[in-house]
Amino acid sequence: MPSYNSERFIAESIKSVQLQTYGDWELLVVDDCSKDGTVAIAEAIAKDDPRIHVFSNELNSGAACSRNRALREAKGDWIAFLDSDDLWKPEKLKKQLAFMSKNGCSFSYTEYETIDEGGRSLGRRYSGPKRITRAGMRRFCWPGCLTVMYDRRKIGVVQIADLKKHNDYAMWLKVSANADCLLLPEVLGRYRVRTSSVSHGVGFRGQVAHLYVLWHEGEGMCASLACWRTFINLVFGAYKKMKYVNNCD
Repeated sequence: MPSYNSERFIAESIKSVQLQTYGDWELLVVDDCSKDGTVAIAEAIAKDDPRIHVFSNELNSGAACSRNRALREAKGDWIAFLDSDDLWKPEKLKKQLAFMSKNGCSFSYTEYETIDEGGRSLGRRYSGPKRITRAGMRRFCWPGCLTVMYDRRKIGVVQIADLKKHNDYAMWLKVSANADCLLLPEVLGRYRVRTSSVSHGVGFRGQVAHLYVLWHEGEGMCASLACWRTFINLVFGAYKKMKYVNNCD
């Protein structure tokens, strides 16, 4: 769980982990030099729960570096992700572990729904393909970060480039080189849409620029190939909205 200035939401996010019906977990919170009370809140909760560990970066380094640090510190076999303003449903870990065991897979994701800053449902359900191959992952970032889980014993310790945006996508690209990603078709996470977030309001040009940086700098592609991959991502982004974004039941 990377965190930055999340004092309004981090207690609720951590609580959603503590409420998991599967209890054998560790939560690694890596704070990126928050200027509010985020660290104090997380440390106060961790004081009463030895499964929670709070780390603080010495310099503001971004979410990619924070995730890298958490992955190096992790002791468990199964790796899952949750941002400091999003929520898991109580049965998320238990159901996903059972799904992966039943299907013999080492990389999976689930459906999720969106909520507003007050935690109210926005009525949108996000899904994706039943199986995402390496080629499919290159077409688009189908999984929501808060829904992904992978087996570190088979995938290894993943470290990604220092990207300001799409660092989660960079991670799925690396993981998908070793395993297909299977969908558990059930809403097990709640993604908070924040009007005050840094990413909110990034226009079309900004989206294109960030995708280009992912392919050119993160994946080391030449300029022409990075432009092509960016175009493909935009096409499949439009396709996802038409096929895999629906009203909640």
